[in-house]
Amino acid sequence: MNHPRFHCPLPLAAGARFDLPERVAHHASTVLRLRCDDELTLFDGRGGEYRARIVANDRRRVSVELSDWSAVERESLLSVTLVQALQAGEKMDLTIQKAVELGVVRIVPVLSRRSVPRLAGERARRRLEHWQAVIVSACEQCGRNRLPELSPVESLDGWLGRPPPAGALRLMFAASAARSLARLQETVAGRPVELLVGAEGGLAAEEVQLAAFSGFVSVRLGPRVLRTETAGLVALAAIQALWGDFKEETTDV
Repeated sequence: MNHPRFHCPLPLAAGARFDLPERVAHHASTVLRLRCDDELTLFDGRGGEYRARIVANDRRRVSVELSDWSAVERESLLSVTLVQALQAGEKMDLTIQKAVELGVVRIVPVLSRRSVPRLAGERARRRLEHWQAVIVSACEQCGRNRLPELSPVESLDGWLGRPPPAGALRLMFAASAARSLARLQETVAGRPVELLVGAEGGLAAEEVQLAAFSGFVSVRLGPRVLRTETAGLVALAAIQALWGDFKEETTDV
């Protein structure tokens, strides 16, 4: 039986009793209408998960007792970072949510020349908090017990100016690129992968040049032009199918 899953950013230990954080308590009690003796799964974002049982519930306060800890991991075989130029409206939420489901370990939101949202200061801080909540919710839903890292918003030029991880394979996408993603099969195994996706309208010519100078290889994802909210997710799914999770045999559903 699958129990409701919640991220609980508290010190967790078998046998511990404590009150759930307000967000988790509200969702468990008011939204899911869980009651005393109902079971749930808690994880702290650092790996593994605990089975928990509700021992007190007065709607405002929900107390649980932890029992078994499981070392189960559902992380990707690949270490993939998505560098996503800021998208308009709710597209960024969708991209982050699905990227988490597809196994990214890090999300880097960047300001490109064609990014419509111009985030800075307090507004950027609020958006980061919102995106962090999207990440938590996606992990709760998809079964991941480790939270992907969310980097602060910065300019694409600034991010490209820093050295990449050792051995990283850096990819950007263009329908006119000479090579397809599948042609890279011999170079991916065991390497961290960084995917760069532009905003609406794609990357500016100067950004493409700077990215290429920084080691990004341009590949195509078919002959059609993909929207910004499509490109990164298609690339992630293709990478998992070619070299990652989708290629592994498993008995899990």
